Amino acid sequence: MKRAKIVTLIKSEAPQASILIKGWVRTRRDAKGFSFLEINDGSCLKNIQVVADETMANYEEIRKISTGSAVTVTGRLVASKGKGQQWEVQAEQVDTLHLAPESFPLQKKRHTDEFLRTIAHLRPRTNKYGAVFRIRSELSFAIHNFFRERGFRYVHTPIITGSDCEGAGELFRVTTLLPEVPRNPDGTVDVTRDFFGTEANLTVSGQLSAEMLALSLGDVYTFGPTFRAENSNTRRHVAEFWMVEPEMAFCDLTGNMDLGEDLIRYLTRFIMENCADDVALFANFVDKGLMATLETIANSDFERIPYAEAVHILLGARQNFEFEPADGKDLQSEHERFLTETLFKKPVIVYDYPKTIKPFYMRLNDDNATVAAMDVLVPGIGEIIGGSQREERLDVLEKRMDEAGLPKEPYWWYLDARRYGSVEHSGFGLGFERMLMLLTGITNIRDVIAFPRTPGVIEF
Repeated sequence: MKRAKIVTLIKSEAPQASILIKGWVRTRRDAKGFSFLEINDGSCLKNIQVVADETMANYEEIRKISTGSAVTVTGRLVASKGKGQQWEVQAEQVDTLHLAPESFPLQKKRHTDEFLRTIAHLRPRTNKYGAVFRIRSELSFAIHNFFRERGFRYVHTPIITGSDCEGAGELFRVTTLLPEVPRNPDGTVDVTRDFFGTEANLTVSGQLSAEMLALSLGDVYTFGPTFRAENSNTRRHVAEFWMVEPEMAFCDLTGNMDLGEDLIRYLTRFIMENCADDVALFANFVDKGLMATLETIANSDFERIPYAEAVHILLGARQNFEFEPADGKDLQSEHERFLTETLFKKPVIVYDYPKTIKPFYMRLNDDNATVAAMDVLVPGIGEIIGGSQREERLDVLEKRMDEAGLPKEPYWWYLDARRYGSVEHSGFGLGFERMLMLLTGITNIRDVIAFPRTPGVIEF
């Protein structure tokens, strides 16, 4: 007999004479002559009720089944006599695959997020985290679907790299030299004896490599893990996270902003339509304003303002900011949220940032003071996309690298692309976990990734 998933049973349009389900027991309650088991197999938010009566040969064993136990059930799908459910399973046989001890930590009560992070291996069995990871799966599919519908090619870029895309130096070193580190006469590490013959790191972005592929294939995107050794314990940062990074040839900043806006709107609509039950859980128990926020994002044109105008607005706002806004400084999260939540009450795209606060590869504008950069800001999160039109002019790019103090030798291939058929091109990075935070109303990034990596924490 083929196993049926609970998600298909609860959507059934007719009774079924013989079914097989496997899952974990959420609760068991006993009545005179009956035991009622709430079973969940992870396929959806809802449980299905299994009714086992005292005529079953192993009924006394069934009455010992505890929360967290794994079971297999054969029986009939019948109309339920209870409220709040259309169907239930009239059990013909219940077998215990594994009996969980009474110490199983996920009993039927509310648990704090802080506690659940300490048992990350079990928290997906809760309603909240089961819903998070189902949405995460659907969001991944939606991303691939979005780009495929628009003719993009999915490319894979290196995870181990010798370059620092962001220029911040917050990199994880990859080496085979431990435990005995060879050193030069001056005491520095002899990297020529390392695996790659030079210093290597985990990537902070696939952008530079994706640019090379865009200049061959046209429109491409990469979607994978990135790493940042930033000693930060904020609710928006982890050391290992996922990025969606499209790169487009023959595309300027306006086209880049258009794509970013379309992507956010598409993903929001997709999850609202395809994960309605899971989203409703977050709207009911996590963020009461979630549905209004998602409706606004799904149905609004995003506001677009230059950086200079954004700073002017912030300086004139009657708002007590922890960090005072200033021309020439990057916007803080509180500034971004003021623009999206208080002023415009919808997503905002800020563009044309000062060159002094942006990386070397962003295209220099004609004013020689700003670059063709853009950030997409959304309510509750702040920045969710950061991108730019890339500098396609070799002489300008080399000058920008000199100003940033970057050696040209490691980037010879990146510069080479500007020698042969260079064209205008653009791209951005979407923080996958931040998108999940937006869609669920969850305020801590540690709670939208199964096993978060943060300073001092690498369990599970």
